[in-house]
Amino acid sequence: MAKEYTPGKLVIEGKTKQVFDVVNNPNYAILKSKDRITAGDGAKAHDLAGKAEVSTSTTCKVFQLLNTFGIKTAFVKQLDSVSMLAKKCEMIPIEWVTRRVATGSYIRRFPGVQDGHKFTPPLQETFFKDDANHDPFWPHHQIVSANFKFNGLTIGKGEVEIMKRTSITIFEVLEKAWATRDCTLIDMKIEFGVDQNGEIVLADVIDSDSWRLWPSGDRRLMKDKQVYRNLNNVTADDLATVIKNFRWISDQLDLIVAGTPSKVVIVMASPGDADHTNAIVKHCSALGLQAEIRVSSAHKTTTDTLDIVAEYEGSSEPVVFIAVAGRSNGLGPVIAGNTVMPVINCPPLSSGEASHDIWSSLNTPSGLGCTTVRYPEAAAQAAASIHALSNHAIWSRLRVKQLSNFIKLKQVDKESRNQS
Repeated sequence: MAKEYTPGKLVIEGKTKQVFDVVNNPNYAILKSKDRITAGDGAKAHDLAGKAEVSTSTTCKVFQLLNTFGIKTAFVKQLDSVSMLAKKCEMIPIEWVTRRVATGSYIRRFPGVQDGHKFTPPLQETFFKDDANHDPFWPHHQIVSANFKFNGLTIGKGEVEIMKRTSITIFEVLEKAWATRDCTLIDMKIEFGVDQNGEIVLADVIDSDSWRLWPSGDRRLMKDKQVYRNLNNVTADDLATVIKNFRWISDQLDLIVAGTPSKVVIVMASPGDADHTNAIVKHCSALGLQAEIRVSSAHKTTTDTLDIVAEYEGSSEPVVFIAVAGRSNGLGPVIAGNTVMPVINCPPLSSGEASHDIWSSLNTPSGLGCTTVRYPEAAAQAAASIHALSNHAIWSRLRVKQLSNFIKLKQVDKESRNQS
């Protein structure tokens, strides 16, 4: 374990992990996994050699992936093979379960629903953490009525809506990521905590106890804890199969990369457009796009413009062009007329001539499909949306950006309501 983070007092111990204070650092906690597997609220339990290590590695890989896409989590870093460092939180005693496919306990509770029914959008459910009563279902208004308060934050209707939206976003992001490994994420459960700044963050762990995962969408190939749940008489060979499955999941996570940068080529017609172009680059980078700047005028250096187009068409990688040209914009239409790659016009508008500059980009000849946006951020987002069709990482960043906008508006609405 990293020497600068020494475990202190045991804060809480669960069935499969322990949580410790950090000596001389009240802002953090250490989560240590156990070589233990349980089911049925602990009614079924076995020692499982290697589980602590594989659970820790799985959780750390999942949280690192989510952090890359902008999800706010309590995770800080992995300390050793069985421990991780997290921001200290007060945990909200609610399990947030998101389902893409109806199966398992859902079918038992709702026998009229066909096993395998697909929920679009994903179905979201909440359960109060209470082993003695088997984690009863709590509707959202019951969570609000409980009047929970953690680290100074009262869990009201807005906070519940934020957690619901966040849990669905997390599910969708991981669903897209697992699809790159030909694995179907069936359902999953997560928990939230409130950090010492009073902010809701994804907390606890996400490992193979947390989800149903079916390779190739085939339940017969399941690799998650359901294999253990389904066992009536658990043998040593059965436990060996379970830990082998868990290691397979951890290994697959190594192959789920955050995505290679998708390319955006910004062609500006004049060096005078540099400020506008650099603003587009900034927004592209924030969305995980790799932006390249080229300079060419469709009017003054037409041959060079066509050579640039041919260069990227011959690269065999997906490219989105953004044309930055004001006044009489021939740049976007010329590029669009000579490539089947997407082209977006984002003209730098001159003072007093904005309507004419926009019109020259909008009024294109027939047969051209280039679109026009006004602002650098919109140009970057439009390019990202195109790349998101084939790049799960770009899709995830866009989805998290939508989540961030939702949370920000909820928080501002709450502040405005309190002030008034």
